Amino acid sequence: MIVDRRVEDLLRELAPQVLGVLARRYGMFDACEDAVQEALLVAAQKWPVGGVPDNPRGWLITVGAHRLLDEVRSESARRRREESVTLATPQSALVGAPADAAPDRDDSLTLLFLCCHPALAAPSQVALTLRAVGGLSTEQIATAFLVPTATMAQRISRAKASVKAAGASFAMPDAAERAGRLRAVLQVLYLIFNEGYATTAGPDLTAPQLSDEAIRLTRWLRRLLPDDAEVAGLLALMLLTDARRPARTTPDGGLVPLAEQDRGRWDQARIAEGVALISEVLPRGQVGPYQLQAAIAAVHDEAATMADTDWPQILALYTLLEQVAPSPAVTLNRAVAVGHVHGPRTALDLLATLDSDPRMSHHHRLLATRAHLLEQAGDHASAATAYRAAAALAANLPERRHLTTRAAQNEGRAPSPRSAL
Repeated sequence: MIVDRRVEDLLRELAPQVLGVLARRYGMFDACEDAVQEALLVAAQKWPVGGVPDNPRGWLITVGAHRLLDEVRSESARRRREESVTLATPQSALVGAPADAAPDRDDSLTLLFLCCHPALAAPSQVALTLRAVGGLSTEQIATAFLVPTATMAQRISRAKASVKAAGASFAMPDAAERAGRLRAVLQVLYLIFNEGYATTAGPDLTAPQLSDEAIRLTRWLRRLLPDDAEVAGLLALMLLTDARRPARTTPDGGLVPLAEQDRGRWDQARIAEGVALISEVLPRGQVGPYQLQAAIAAVHDEAATMADTDWPQILALYTLLEQVAPSPAVTLNRAVAVGHVHGPRTALDLLATLDSDPRMSHHHRLLATRAHLLEQAGDHASAATAYRAAAALAANLPERRHLTTRAAQNEGRAPSPRSAL
């Protein structure tokens, strides 16, 4: 089914608002989410033909409420919800339900916090957020993550069941829990963006639909939380990173590493917006990991060439990031900066500290980084071996091809003079 882009954008914008109204009015988040998906489907079929109604939000709420009532009235629904519906939400509460006391109230933030409930694992949080908050269909999410629609449907269904089993109510978490839940929200949005910017597996390097959706949701979150520096930092990081997307692939979809990218193809509007954002929040003094990563991305994006990159500043920022939010990924990236500032051998010594970390010891990015540093050090035979080992572990086809090509380029090359080590 082909849907007018303007209608599709409107439906995705309204989806969390409509779900928020129904969940606040009736409870039963799982049933309400199903009802909203059905209402969105009806609208996608009718609006392009008959036109968008004068009050599209109210139209969707009405259709969603009717679908919810139909489900509750069915015999199978009564059996599934014998306790939760009969005791907590009588059918009489659904029939002729009163209008909202605050019809313009936006429950989107509450909904986002609910989708990132701590009872859910990260993949379930991502899937539920994309469907309930992003307004994407199960088929769209499954396509983006290269899994069968039935598999993604089961994941979403289990996520909703877990939220229900945890006894989660449709309400903002209290102040003590809110900060931790916000960290989960930001992490989920970052995971969505990263999967779009560099897919875990499959024939394509990127999945633009996911990175675009992550940016859209983070813009929306910033409107809800305009004073949160880390929300602004995450948005800046996404914009500054995504600005390079046009130059990251060849016409046939091959990977182009940062050093070889045509920087004239970078999105200057996104770079300017990202730099402005991070320049606004960094002086506040409450520096968090997303702000630091955005600052690093800004240094990269503002360099006219790879040679002009201020690597000492990047190294200083990674050193601070490792203190604020230590992780093997941060150490891996700091090693690259160390290589540019202090030489590849020093960087290789730092990289060796990750060999015993089970999270990274068999990750293709660790092997690929080691191969790059060995190549820089002139040890081409070892570099070729590491590149091939990295390629064997890479599930993304363009990455695997790039690593295999680098291995071939290093095989048979004479070692550099010892003075270059």
